Formats: sequence, C-alpha cells, structure tokens
Amino acid sequence: MEQCEYVRRVLEAYRLTPGTGGAVRRADRLFAAQLYDRGVPLTTVENALILAAARRSVRPADAAPLGTIRSLAYFAPVIEEVLQLQVGPEYFRHLRNKLHRSTPAR
Repeated sequence: MEQCEYVRRVLEAYRLTPGTGGAVRRADRLFAAQLYDRGVPLTTVENALILAAARRSVRPADAAPLGTIRSLAYFAPVIEEVLQLQVGPEYFRHLRNKLHRSTPAR
C-alpha cells in the first residue's frame, strides 16, 4: 500500500473512532505518515483505536465524562502496546462488535 492510501485509511479510522472529535489536523497527517515510515501495519493502528475506545467506554455510570480526543497521537501508547500483544484477530473483532453495538452512529 502506498503512503497516501495508508495515511488516508488511518485518518478515516481515527475520524470514525468513538470519543474523537471527528476532525483531522495537519499533525494527525504527519503522525500517520510517521507510522507508515516505521512500517506499522494498518491493522495494528486500527486495532489500537478500537482497544482505546473500548477501554474508554468501560466506565462507571456516575464517572465524570471524558474529554474528546483531539489528536491521533493520543493513541501512540496503545499502538505500541498492540505491536507487543500476542492476541489473535478474533479479540479485536469481538471488541469492534461490542463497541459498535454500544456506540450511536455518527
């Protein structure tokens, strides 16, 4: 996959991730290009976005609301974590399905 397609797909996944503002900034494009340059697989980035969103959704009902995520770089630590994880794709499919069922459509 070429860099422009990779960056486009990362940014689209980020934009659609629950908890994000839905806006893409120049810094987000640069961060996505850096991920491409490092050879981070697209599926790793997508899985990290889902994992972080799922974690944010599991909160006590009386907890203060979390702020909106305004930068793709917010997910950097989770991307690094997913690179090290030894779980199969079915785990992330499960998280996607669970998150999809609990999140209103944009």
